[in-house]
Amino acid sequence: MVSPDLPKNRVEAEVRVKELREIIRHHEYRYYVLDAPEITDADYDALMRELQAIEDTYPELVEADSPTRRVGGQPLAAFNSVRHRVPLLSLANAFDEHDLREFDRRARERAGRDLTYVVEPKIDGLTVVLTYEQGRFVRGATRGDGETGEDITENLKTIRTIPLRLKTDLPVLDVRGEAYLPKGAFATLNEEREERGEPVFANPRNAAAGSLRQLDPKVTASRPLRAFFYNILLLEGAEAQEQRQALELIEQWGLPVNKERKFCLSIEEVIAYCRYWTEHRHDLPFEIDGMVVKVNELDEYERLGVTSKSPRYAIAFKFPAEQAVTQVRSITVKVGRTGVITPTAELEPVRVAGTTVSRATLHNEDIIREKDIHVGDYVIIQKAGDIIPEVVSVLKERRTGEEQPFSMPQACPECGSPASRLEGEVALRCTSSTCPAQAKEGLIHYASRDAMNIEGLGPAIVNLLWDTGLVHNPADLYDLTVDQVAPLERMGKKSAANLIAAIEQSKSRGLAAFTFALGLRLVGQTAAKTLASHFGSMEKLMAATQEELQAIPEIGPKMADSLKNYFSIPANVEMILRLVEKGVQMNAQQSTVDSPQTLAGKMIVLTGTLQSMDRREAQRLLEARGAKISSSVSKKTSMVIAGEEAGSKLEKALELKVPVLREEDFLKLIDHH
Repeated sequence: MVSPDLPKNRVEAEVRVKELREIIRHHEYRYYVLDAPEITDADYDALMRELQAIEDTYPELVEADSPTRRVGGQPLAAFNSVRHRVPLLSLANAFDEHDLREFDRRARERAGRDLTYVVEPKIDGLTVVLTYEQGRFVRGATRGDGETGEDITENLKTIRTIPLRLKTDLPVLDVRGEAYLPKGAFATLNEEREERGEPVFANPRNAAAGSLRQLDPKVTASRPLRAFFYNILLLEGAEAQEQRQALELIEQWGLPVNKERKFCLSIEEVIAYCRYWTEHRHDLPFEIDGMVVKVNELDEYERLGVTSKSPRYAIAFKFPAEQAVTQVRSITVKVGRTGVITPTAELEPVRVAGTTVSRATLHNEDIIREKDIHVGDYVIIQKAGDIIPEVVSVLKERRTGEEQPFSMPQACPECGSPASRLEGEVALRCTSSTCPAQAKEGLIHYASRDAMNIEGLGPAIVNLLWDTGLVHNPADLYDLTVDQVAPLERMGKKSAANLIAAIEQSKSRGLAAFTFALGLRLVGQTAAKTLASHFGSMEKLMAATQEELQAIPEIGPKMADSLKNYFSIPANVEMILRLVEKGVQMNAQQSTVDSPQTLAGKMIVLTGTLQSMDRREAQRLLEARGAKISSSVSKKTSMVIAGEEAGSKLEKALELKVPVLREEDFLKLIDHH
């Protein structure tokens, strides 16, 4: 029987439900985003109870974006992966005013004009991406590695500042932001955890990340997370010419935007604003670790471009590091994968910038001498970029005479081979090519995410496989069986099977990843990609002469020497040949090697959904043929490739009479089969 307080029939219920949802969304925005409530908590709760009662009575009226659905998800077994439609690049850092001025100079030179900027506080939280379709929140994900993140939609729904429905029916919106835990909420959460005998969170960022990665959304909902949004990644149905306009649009659509932002006409205004927040950052109710400076003119972003990791149109100004005083208990050394012997200060634990620090790298012998660090010294430490602990200086006035000078070892601490320092280098190295420490670190690097990306093969498992004699170089990994691995400590049948499967999957990573995985001195990810693109196969790369290597603009004489030296060692060549026999692919992707530059200079826009591939793959194929990909249609656009459900970009292309290719034509264009 329907309660007399409820609508008398379904028609009345449908009208009242729609009205209640609009009222509740309005008051949620006033309370959580604007911090300016218009009604009492009791009145708000009464509205929610009424809506819940009607939805319980008429379940067919329930919608996914109803305010009652914020904690509707069941606990998950694991998070699904989400591939971002637009890669999420990280920002390069500026540590002082000189760095900011250099950023401005480079940007203006590339743009060929004066630029303006938008500056915002850099929230110390967890990066998230929200996807809205027709104005409804349909998916939320973590940044992950920038290309693939985790689907945390149900957890993000619990954040009251995130609207489940925008104040607009935009066809598509992907927006980037930062989820965070306010300082007061963080303190309260830790007090409650202490009372329950649970470990406390080290800082608000860890608390936010831990909260959003709960498999049970109800746990996330119990923590008062907030979010700010600052970047439109993908947009259909609207357009912004400037970053400040983009922020205004985000705000108009109902998403929270940080009000502590400033439009600056010059880099000097930017610097003044960064100075202000350097002094006042602790006045904010949330943690920030710097300021983000973005070029305001969005039409210059394409010309400014990106590096392999970071955009050239934005930079993060990092605040001066927080410091603390502690004592050096001892100095230990560790051998890395290239034989470098690195000293580390073992410290009396101390809190710095929100975390407990018990060690700090000393980098090399010269720094120890320059700073005159002795065992037993009291030192000032800080976190470089608020992340990596380092010793700033020694408090020599606190010396008692019992402190002991430190000298780097003359022999490798792992294998006993002589240690030497190459001319022109600051690093001390083990001279043995068979040093077990180098080999183990090399295996860890080989399996790392940016190299062969072997999930589950971290330092602990590598050490386990090494100590049991199963693996001594990368080729040995591909001889492993489940029966060999399962009996090992902390493994078991299922974990062993997962590891063997991950090793098998690594065979198809390609030449660029494999070249980087070898751990060649001076050869980073960018150089590895350049070499893979230029030579196309490991066979050709190994046969390349010094002159051929140095003919590549990005490869200097030192890197060429490193490559030739590596391939001149028979053991290295033998290992690579073994890997070939095991089926490890050492050719570049076909589309990136000698692809005909049939689209050189063409400006192409992708819109809609392609059936044969995702948008990222289509973009890669086009770029391999010389095309430049744009996110918006203009008179400069050479063509638009339109998949299914193409929206406003297709309409604009037709309006501007820009050539439009459907998927069949696109496949012919790239000769893709």
